[in-house]
Amino acid sequence: MAEAADIQGTGPSPARRWLRRTITVAFGAPLLAGLLHGPVAAAPVAAAPAAAAEDAGGSRTVDVSLDTLAPSAPVEGDTVTITGTVTNRGKKTVTDATVNLRVGPRMTSRSEIDQVTGRTGFRNDSDPAPLGGAPTVKIPRLGAGLSSDFSLSVPVSELGLDEEGVYQLGVSLTGQTSDRQYDRVLGIERTFLPYQPEAAEKKTQLTYLWPLIASAHVSAQTATDDQQTPVFQDDDLADELRPGGRLDQLVSLGKDLPVTWVVDPDLLASVDAMANGYRVKDGDRDVPGRNQALAERWLDSLEKAVQGHKVVALPFADPDLASLAHRGKDVPGSLGHLQSATSLAGMTVETVLHVQASTDFAWPVDGAVDPAIAAVATSAGADKVIARSDSVRDDLPYTATAARPLGNGSTTAVVSDALLSTAFEGDMVRAENSTLAVQEFLAQSLAVTLEQPEDQRSIVVAPQRMPTTAQAQAMATALEGLSGRRWTQPSDLLAAAAAKPDPDASTTVPSSSRYPKKLRDRELPVQAFRDMKTTRDELDDFKVILTQPERVVTPFGNAIDREMSTSWRGEARAAAIYRNSVLDYLQSLTKGVQLVDKSDLTLSGRSATIPVTVQNKLLQDVDHLVLRLTSANKNRLELDGDGYQELPVKVGGGHSQSVKFTASANVNGQVPMTAQLYTQDGTPYGQPMNFTVKVSEITPTVMLVIAGGVLLLVLAGVRMYSQRKRVAARNAEAEAAEAAESAEDEAASEPGPDGSGEEEARGDEPGQPSDPTPDTGPESGDPSGPGEKVDR
Repeated sequence: MAEAADIQGTGPSPARRWLRRTITVAFGAPLLAGLLHGPVAAAPVAAAPAAAAEDAGGSRTVDVSLDTLAPSAPVEGDTVTITGTVTNRGKKTVTDATVNLRVGPRMTSRSEIDQVTGRTGFRNDSDPAPLGGAPTVKIPRLGAGLSSDFSLSVPVSELGLDEEGVYQLGVSLTGQTSDRQYDRVLGIERTFLPYQPEAAEKKTQLTYLWPLIASAHVSAQTATDDQQTPVFQDDDLADELRPGGRLDQLVSLGKDLPVTWVVDPDLLASVDAMANGYRVKDGDRDVPGRNQALAERWLDSLEKAVQGHKVVALPFADPDLASLAHRGKDVPGSLGHLQSATSLAGMTVETVLHVQASTDFAWPVDGAVDPAIAAVATSAGADKVIARSDSVRDDLPYTATAARPLGNGSTTAVVSDALLSTAFEGDMVRAENSTLAVQEFLAQSLAVTLEQPEDQRSIVVAPQRMPTTAQAQAMATALEGLSGRRWTQPSDLLAAAAAKPDPDASTTVPSSSRYPKKLRDRELPVQAFRDMKTTRDELDDFKVILTQPERVVTPFGNAIDREMSTSWRGEARAAAIYRNSVLDYLQSLTKGVQLVDKSDLTLSGRSATIPVTVQNKLLQDVDHLVLRLTSANKNRLELDGDGYQELPVKVGGGHSQSVKFTASANVNGQVPMTAQLYTQDGTPYGQPMNFTVKVSEITPTVMLVIAGGVLLLVLAGVRMYSQRKRVAARNAEAEAAEAAESAEDEAASEPGPDGSGEEEARGDEPGQPSDPTPDTGPESGDPSGPGEKVDR
């Protein structure tokens, strides 16, 4: 009873208790020693009063875990049941232990709830006595390291809840150990019991944001088909979509809750791409994705879940507004991507979910704002900023309505409640953590209503951006605990933003010096925005030569938006890898249009054409290119009457084109040449190509010498032919004479009428002279000499 009196505040003061204990030790110990036949038994009895004043040290020997508490917000006629586990964390066995229920007095403020949450061990001066007449659980023996389950059920009528409000509810274990054989509190766990049996006259309007956000998974690469099938960096998104996954649970739980859906349009676009067929990177290649049906099922569930609810669309890919404000706004073009991301948001949500989404809200990380963040957040058209009360602080004894004008009044700040918004951060996998978080959330929300019961206020809860499955389940349990609507009633974010501001609420934008260092340290670096600019500049140079630029601009523009995503916080290496992969792929495409290397040329003659080949490895045609060929010495070799010549270029997809330049030689020698592609606005495209032209001009004197030599060769041939003809003629005459002589001899040898005879003249016809021997050899099939021959 003395312990109970101390807790309730009706017992003696601490000074009086100290004096009483001193007197007891001084005068009672000798008397007890004489009565107990020896000094051995005196120690435990003398120590017993000290146990009553024991603080957190020994009271953490046993860990008390509260796994369930139902109902979480009881009313008259209910029976409260608490289940849990006690675990001996000490090295000695606990004996004669009892698990008790302790109900404290009604709490009067939110700060008092917060103080109780921070306590650990048992405290005589603040923890109530065990509830008289309530059930207990006996545990005769609990060995070191062992656990034991317990369950306590108490009717609400026996809890001593005098009036509506928040009560401290504790479960403790009292027992003994071998070194201290007297009853003392060895462990305690505290929670809260919100008690509002009747509906409040002025209920708090409570808006709960239900974030549907994921990290980036889609690359800038697309397949070569007409549909431009997207290529994913990995298939990890499927794990979140499958039954029991994080995104699956958010949809399954959220569909029955009074929440405002806050959606990243990039997530919707990514899942929609999966549902229509996608590919996944696998080393240096990509393979078909295998979770198309899974994506279709999730999108169908989400479309049904959001019906009748308000949907807020963040800018595409959920850009990190603080990083942009602090590190990226001075890098040219960065703010432009924020504007395009905002424009794309509403269209994406309507296309995928067939609902109208609000795009008027910007949500900085953890609701932390400063002047730079506020300026950037509204630069893309959003006129409302979701801040948090630990950033925009109200110096008021109560919780103010969330909405208020910020700064010069052109922006509306919707200030979420910090304690309620962070209630479910941390590990919610353990049942105890989840139970304690739910009870604290309900207690804080009731305390808000009871702060000024005559005034209705509107509060907003903006939880962590990407809650885990366990965190989402705990959030859903808390909202179900408010389903009785006895002190709150649900609202949506649009209504919260339009609520009448509290005239005493702060409207000052916090200074940049108050921005949390832990958040600033996790921002994207300046180099990240410079990398984005490099990609953006190369994309601008590339798209102007394409006949179908949308096939490149859209996937790369979305990829640059993803490079700015809030999901990269704490993932600096992964973010850099993603940025590099986007730029590398873009450069591989731009190199698909290039000049084919040339070997050195030899130019013989005063004029010729020099061919330069342009190759297009892309699947679409390229146009609006100009090829410039420049002579390093126009006095030796000029192009179209000048030192350079430009010709337009248009090359079909997968083809090459030879562009021919007119060259005129003036002086012999070597001339360095440079070929360079340009876009029509004069921007160099790709790398220049260098080669050398060797000019070898043929002069008139050389031509005369060559002509004289040819003439001599012709005359020599004619002479040889004439000589051969004369020799043949003489031979023919000699043969004819010899034949005639033979004929005369034969005629003389035959008798004639007078006895004389004459031989008949006959002989062979003279043969034809042979054709002259050719003076040129057969045509050679060997290749020409080194160097490239130019067209003339």
